[in-house]
Amino acid sequence: MTSRPHTLLVVDEAESTLARLARALGPEDYCLRLTSPGPEVGRLAKEVDLVVWVGGRQVAGDWLDKLLGQEGPPGPPVMVLTPREPREPWLEALTRGAEVMFDPWDVEELRARVARCLRVHARFSQLSNQVGELQRLSSTDGLTGVHNHRHFQERLREEFRRAQRYDDPLSLILMDLDHFKQVNDRHGHTTGDGVLREVAAALQQSVRETDLVARYGGEEFAVLLPRTHLTGALTVAERVRKDLATLQVGPQGSLRVTASLGLSSFPHRTVLSPEQLLLTADEALYRAKADGRDRVCLHSQMPLLPPNPSQGE
Repeated sequence: MTSRPHTLLVVDEAESTLARLARALGPEDYCLRLTSPGPEVGRLAKEVDLVVWVGGRQVAGDWLDKLLGQEGPPGPPVMVLTPREPREPWLEALTRGAEVMFDPWDVEELRARVARCLRVHARFSQLSNQVGELQRLSSTDGLTGVHNHRHFQERLREEFRRAQRYDDPLSLILMDLDHFKQVNDRHGHTTGDGVLREVAAALQQSVRETDLVARYGGEEFAVLLPRTHLTGALTVAERVRKDLATLQVGPQGSLRVTASLGLSSFPHRTVLSPEQLLLTADEALYRAKADGRDRVCLHSQMPLLPPNPSQGE
């Protein structure tokens, strides 16, 4: 099984180099596409493995920044084919991260440099993907797939600072599954783990994409709602409670779960820090459990407002 040829985008206003490049690189290993310098280069570059820019005088710094990812996600590598003189354009291209090949070139050196560009870029892309996966794993709870406690704490501080700076509302729901210990005692921890996974999936379905769902610990979950007033958060919390109450989980859907939810919101005179937002939501959660479970409670010093369906949706 042969691998596909690499696609090279040749940027050449004079269209004077394409035939020479085709002869040097060969059609078996490389497929060449030609375009002139202009806005189309950025779009076409996303579809190729390497950009070959002909003529160092024409390579503007802003174009190299765009192509090489200085102003966004990294694109394909860039090779500049240029005469040795003047030196300034190709020195700038080198500084910005491009490969430079002097014209006239040696065919074997050209092929070696193109292959090296592609090999280094492939390795970089692999490492970038691995770093992204490690970052995802470091912020994810291994059992439920939602965000973990550490990531939640980081986002809580970030969102609180943002809310203070821009005078935006911010709400927090803490949720605890009622009598969950009985599930583990009667049906085993494997079943209990499965129930937690199903609850986490249902919880994500009940909130907006902009809301952050995290496993706070054990059978406790947190939902952070940016730019959401108290009334909107009440609507979300009550929807979550009702959705969980109708959820059939466990083996053959034989188990039912309910949850107690505590809610706090910023701005409020008793909520002046992310720690206070968390503590007041925790207090409300314990009140919900003490008052009979399967209910939503507010922090005691917050006014009880009727839910407004137009907010928090």
